[in-house]
Amino acid sequence: MRNLNRVTGALFATAAFAASGAYNASAQDMGACLITKTDTNPFFVKMKEGASAAASEAGIELATYAGKYDGDVETQVAAVETCIASGAKGILITPTDSRALVPIITQARDNGVLVIALDTQFEPADAADATFATDNFKAGEMIGEWAKARMGDDAANAKIALLNLNASEVSVDYQRNNGFLKGFGIDIKDPTDIGDEDDPRIVGNDVTDGSPDGGRRAMENLLQVNPDINLVYTINEPAAAGAYEALKAAGKEEGVTIVSVDGGCPGVKDIEAGVIGATSMQFPLLMASKGIEAIKAFAEGGAKPENSPGLDFFNTGVELVTDQPVDGLPSITSEEGLKKCWG
Repeated sequence: MRNLNRVTGALFATAAFAASGAYNASAQDMGACLITKTDTNPFFVKMKEGASAAASEAGIELATYAGKYDGDVETQVAAVETCIASGAKGILITPTDSRALVPIITQARDNGVLVIALDTQFEPADAADATFATDNFKAGEMIGEWAKARMGDDAANAKIALLNLNASEVSVDYQRNNGFLKGFGIDIKDPTDIGDEDDPRIVGNDVTDGSPDGGRRAMENLLQVNPDINLVYTINEPAAAGAYEALKAAGKEEGVTIVSVDGGCPGVKDIEAGVIGATSMQFPLLMASKGIEAIKAFAEGGAKPENSPGLDFFNTGVELVTDQPVDGLPSITSEEGLKKCWG
């Protein structure tokens, strides 16, 4: 299923690139950069807020950039070029393609820039100096285990729709997808691929770009394949919201369980409303603040972050949120989740 047409070099001149925020940094005063996949997804909006607050407190000038859509490699390449040229000490980036961006990230590091991936690991992971992220496989596994336990004996007759990110199959995409499948008890073939399973319970995979519109389109497509879908996995909560709208429009919202990953306040409210059955909560503010701390430490003394024990990234944690708890699987309620969600 993987799309092999990848961008491997600098595709845009830096002069053509515009920062997503109002700050226009010069080579003398830019201390660090934050480059997110988009500036519309609430997850990345909150990450930007967290990074900006941490940078202000640390006395670091922060320039922020974002792709035009999830999968916009060209804009992220141009942003990295701009950050290198400006003399940035560090770059925080949520890579929109975990493989295609490796050459430009290598170039940044060769120029003495500390590069930290947030949320999505590069492939290989050591292409960056460090990664601060959720254990995305575990996040998927948790909602898969929950769904299997909730369905009980009916899990053997599940009809599953898998709503993923995009055709590039970046690390966060296949990790969550395959984690969900493992948690549900489905044999995964290649753990770095999506769509190679042969379990008859899987109706199909489609892509959403992590957006409500994409989630709606993907759900509509898969309902055409099988109108009796009763379990929906989604890459994130915006896609889950779109999937629910498609189910509702088709008169099929009853009896269908949706699970997701994010833990944003809108998603937790969807747990409360019964739109989403369970979600795995991430902590983007922690990712961003840890990233800024690491850039400051590197700029002041050359120290680089260390990974969590036994992992090739720094684990920022994950919690299961549901109002339908199951035995043996720790979780918090939507009421508790609303006190911890990131906005």
